Amino acid sequence: MSTLYALLFIVATLVLVIGLALKIKQYAQTPAPLKIPTTPAPITEAGVVMRLFREVVFFESLFKSTKWTWIFSWMFHMALFAVLLRHLRYFIDDVWLPIELIQPFGKYAGFAMVAGLGGLFLRRIFVDRVRYISAPSDYLWLIILIVIGMSGLMMSFVAHTDIVMVKQFFTGVYTFSWGELPVNFPLIVHLLLVALLMILFPFSKLLHVPGIFFSPSRNQVDNPREKRHLAPWAKALEEQE
Repeated sequence: MSTLYALLFIVATLVLVIGLALKIKQYAQTPAPLKIPTTPAPITEAGVVMRLFREVVFFESLFKSTKWTWIFSWMFHMALFAVLLRHLRYFIDDVWLPIELIQPFGKYAGFAMVAGLGGLFLRRIFVDRVRYISAPSDYLWLIILIVIGMSGLMMSFVAHTDIVMVKQFFTGVYTFSWGELPVNFPLIVHLLLVALLMILFPFSKLLHVPGIFFSPSRNQVDNPREKRHLAPWAKALEEQE
């Protein structure tokens, strides 16, 4: 089982890294022939940076749109960020001080993560306009993330897992000398779903994570009168003429 999971995570990591790199390359090469920043928009590049910062960290546009969705979404994403930082200790030998300090917060952030996902799941069921546009995959992603969160909480508060063995396993994967995984049902489920998430991530709508930085409605300066906007392919045609 340990060998199977080691090979699974090696494949999942390759798919995630290569898939994300190809998608980001595709986003970067997609032309934006029109000036379409969502107004009111910044008129300087520094303003665009601040706008993207507020959007990524505080979900500014979602806050202005619907407060309830913003609460659950922001809760989930910030808790997930803390949980991911906490999990770095399983992949490095000398744990950095900031990662050590975040351990207690990351441990209980799992509850906020599951609560936020639960709110987003109920929103898709009980809000008519959201339910109407929801595909089966939308529910499936939320269920997968909820089970990942709940299995992680079970390992921390119900059926404790030997985290030393887990760390030895993952640090050994780098050198193809992994150890044994603990025989623990929540851990097996947790890792299986995480690997599945990694494999499917580059092909899902979860790509809004890197995609927001390439959105013309967010990353463009609102200066159509001051500066003519030309996509790279349009510039090439103009130079040929």
